Amino acid sequence: MRTAICERLGIEFPLFAFSHCRDVVAAVTNAGGLGVLGAIAYSPEQLDAELTWIDREVGGRPYGVDVLVPERLDSSASDRRAHLMDFIPDRHRDFVIHLLSKYGVTAPVQPLTARADEFGRRVTAAGATGLIDVALKHPIGLIAGALGTPPPEMLARARDADVPVAALAGTVEHARRQAAAGADLIVAQGTEAGGHTGEVSTMVLVPQVVDAVAPVPVLAAGGIASGRQMAAAMALGAEGVWCGSVWLTTEEAETPAAVKRKLLAASSLDTVRSSSRTGKPARQLKSAWTEEWDHGQESPGPLGMPLQLLVAEGAMARIGAAAEKGQPGALELVNYFVGQVVGQLDQVRPAREVVFEMISEFGDAVERLERLSASG
Repeated sequence: MRTAICERLGIEFPLFAFSHCRDVVAAVTNAGGLGVLGAIAYSPEQLDAELTWIDREVGGRPYGVDVLVPERLDSSASDRRAHLMDFIPDRHRDFVIHLLSKYGVTAPVQPLTARADEFGRRVTAAGATGLIDVALKHPIGLIAGALGTPPPEMLARARDADVPVAALAGTVEHARRQAAAGADLIVAQGTEAGGHTGEVSTMVLVPQVVDAVAPVPVLAAGGIASGRQMAAAMALGAEGVWCGSVWLTTEEAETPAAVKRKLLAASSLDTVRSSSRTGKPARQLKSAWTEEWDHGQESPGPLGMPLQLLVAEGAMARIGAAAEKGQPGALELVNYFVGQVVGQLDQVRPAREVVFEMISEFGDAVERLERLSASG
C-alpha cells in the first residue's frame, strides 16, 4: 500500500502515529509508518535529547515532530518579563487547592510550580519557536503545527530545511487557510479525536477538506484505530491516517499505569471535550477534574491558553503521582487526552504489532469492498 504521500516521505505505509513517547515514535517508524513526536511534552533541551535518541533508533528512516503553534496569544500571557504564574487569578489558585483538598490529594499550599510555568511557555510564540528550531536541526521528515495556521516564520524555517509542513484542521475554513498559507499536508481531524478538536465528525469533515484543498494531500484523523477505519478514511479521499489514541495503551507508551487502566476500562461514551486542561476544547477522559471545572458550582471556569495549561499541569503532576499510589480521590481526578476510539482499546500490545494488524485489516477491508463491487 503506497500512496503519493508514502512516495513523498519515503514510508511504507501511510500511517502517522502521534505520540509524546519516543519509543512509540521509533517503533512505528521502524515498522514502516511515520512516528510523530509531540514536542509540547519537552523543553528545548529535552527535545534535543529525545530526537537524538530517535535518530539513533530509526537509522535514517523518516519521523516527524508536532509543535503547538497558536495563531493568537494574549499579550499579557506572552510577556517574557514576568512569570506566567503572575497572571493566574487568586480564585483559580484557590479552586485548585480546594479540589486537591476535596479529593484528598496531598499537595503543598501553593500547587503551581516553576516547572509548570516553563511548560506553559512552550505554547507561546517564543516557546514554540525554540522547539521548532531544535526539531529542524535533526533529520526529521515532517513538522506539524497544531492550533491554527502555521505562521510564516515556521513555514520559512521548514522550507529552508527542506522539511514538509503539516497542519491540523477541524473545519473546512481552517483547512483552506492552512493550504493557502503554504502547508504541504492537511490533517483533517474530526471531533472524535483526542486532544484539541472542533465539532465536526471525521466522516463529514474529511471529504469536504479533500475537495476544498486539492491537490494538497489530506490525512484523516479522529476515530481511527483499526484497518477498517483506515480503509474508510482512504475511501473518503484521504491519502493516509493520523492516529494518536491507539498508541496510548501500547507497551511502549508513556501513559502512567493508573491512567492506562482507566483507558482500558473506558467506553466510547467516557470522553468529553473540555477546556479544563489547556484552555481550549480538548477531548479527554471524563473525570472528576473535568466535571468540577466544567459543571462545579464553585468553579471559576477555565482560563485561556496557556494559563489554564499551567494551572492544570501543575495540579496534574501531583494528582498523577497520587493516582499511581492508588489514592482513591486522585484516581477520580486523573485523566488523559484520548478520543472516542478509546472504547476499542482493550489490551496492551507492542506498537509494532498494532501497525501490522492495522495494515492487515486494511487489506481485508479493501478485498471485501472489491468483492462487493465485483458482485454488483
